[in-house]
Parts: sequence; structure tokens; C-alpha cells
Amino acid sequence: MGDPGGTMPSKHEAQLKRLNRIEGQVRGIRKMIEEGRYCVDVAQQIKAIRSALKEVGLSVLDGHLRTCVADAVRSRKQNQIDEKIGEVVTLVRSWE
Repeated sequence: MGDPGGTMPSKHEAQLKRLNRIEGQVRGIRKMIEEGRYCVDVAQQIKAIRSALKEVGLSVLDGHLRTCVADAVRSRKQNQIDEKIGEVVTLVRSWE
């Protein structure tokens, strides 16, 4: 999903905003470890970050389905459709 017009879709802006928040959380975990904070507290923060990253990933996948996959379906070119479906299947299989 490129940005040929030079304006960023609001969905991308939201994804980037969330990633910025996640970066801050990662820095916070680093500080917690440096300060010797309780291991369970650190682990809980790591779990929260993993969950947040999963949500960003699902948002990216949603965008892919709504644009790239939808474009392939509209093209009615079976090879493009198969390729896009294969990409999604491979991605989903690789997730925990």
C-alpha cells in the first residue's frame, strides 16, 4: 500500500501513533529492567506490548485485505487472486 498522492491515510496515521506509543512502552521496560524492578511487573508490560503489536499487525492485515486483496479480486485475474490469498495464508500460519 503505497502513498502516491503524498497524503497518509488516516489508518496509517493511527498505526504509526500506536507504534510510537509502543516504542515508549519498550523504553519504559528498558528502564524497569535497569532499575531492577520486579520481574513479574516487567513480564506484564512485555505482555501488554505483545498485545499492542498484535493489534497493529491485525490493522495492517485488515488494510491489506481491503486494498491489495480486493484489488486482485476486482482484476479478475486468477493468478493475482491466488498470489494475494497465498500471502495471507502464509502470514496467518506464521503467527502464534
